[in-house]
Amino acid sequence: MRRYALAVTLLALLAGCAPAPPVGAAPPEPVGATARPGTVGAAWRPGPIARWQWQLTGEVDLSVDAEVYELDAFTTTAADVDRLHAAGRRAICYLNVGAYEDFRPDAGRFPTPVLGRQNGWAGERWLDIRRWSVLEPVLTDRVEMCRRKGFDAVEADNVDGYANSTGFPLTADHQLVFNRRVAALARAQGLAVGLKNDFDQVVALEPDFDFAVSEECFRYAECQRLTPFVAAGKPVLEVEYDLTTDQFCPRAAALGFASMRKRPELTAWRDPC
Repeated sequence: MRRYALAVTLLALLAGCAPAPPVGAAPPEPVGATARPGTVGAAWRPGPIARWQWQLTGEVDLSVDAEVYELDAFTTTAADVDRLHAAGRRAICYLNVGAYEDFRPDAGRFPTPVLGRQNGWAGERWLDIRRWSVLEPVLTDRVEMCRRKGFDAVEADNVDGYANSTGFPLTADHQLVFNRRVAALARAQGLAVGLKNDFDQVVALEPDFDFAVSEECFRYAECQRLTPFVAAGKPVLEVEYDLTTDQFCPRAAALGFASMRKRPELTAWRDPC
């Protein structure tokens, strides 16, 4: 799960997790249900990337020397994306697909039964990813928004709920089905799609995703688990918050990762390898 918040309110404010909500009357959809098929191939299939920028808060700075920018789906404008393309750069659309955010304009589309426990960030709660019939229309509209703004790809966040205390009895199989469905939504819109942090399922999900995004895999000694993406010729975009660049950049180069140091708020500041 990512480490930024639009309002940096730390876990102390959220220590009292919400109790698990009622599951609701409708039964969960079958784990074995297949994802909606996507189009054959996304418009952009990223190869190795040397430099990237990740900014989700503050005034967008489009002058950073990076091949690829990841920016917020809602606050980034089509004009911002056009400027990046005019400069020969690619744009990744950040979307929170596995957690509810009460500060988003479409927050009212998530009914109470799909809202789980707080995930550690202000205004956010885990979603019941088994309720695809409820989530699909909202996520489809969000992905279409990314496409309309001209983004080249989607980075899907909070896709590891099964490994967290969500308030729902989520399993690894539930997560695999959900993540593949999200990937299919993006590809159906002609967008590449990135897998975020879900280390335990990298081998199973690599074929469904076009790149990986990782937070602090060097700090937590998890980076080796992302090498299936590199072996498949797909980029790994990695960020560290606490380590200094001399502590991780040599290892990032050896693995073929595009790594940089950022502050958790994910403003424009960066210290790249």
